Amino acid sequence: MIDIERRGRYLPLDRMIEKAYDLIREGRVEQINNGVYNVVGEHGTYIVVRNIDGSVTCNCPGFTSKRRCSHSLAVMMINQPVLLKSIKREIEREDKWRRTKR
Repeated sequence: MIDIERRGRYLPLDRMIEKAYDLIREGRVEQINNGVYNVVGEHGTYIVVRNIDGSVTCNCPGFTSKRRCSHSLAVMMINQPVLLKSIKREIEREDKWRRTKR
């Protein structure tokens, strides 16, 4: 499993993907201008900018220190429908598997 450091702890990459997907699913990502998004996270509202080259930046503390966050990943997913569809399918498959294990 790939981990991403988060405030001295590690946030598993799969958890970051789930958080990004939840932001989209819950309608917490809003395009406010060409390439500029408001993303309502757990600890505040952040500005994510998608640059011409496809890279993204976010003004949240996590992105500032680690160069990655669920907010920026959500914007990347919105702009890559094939990626979003693939992630949605995988998350739904895992949810179904978890329900059958109960």
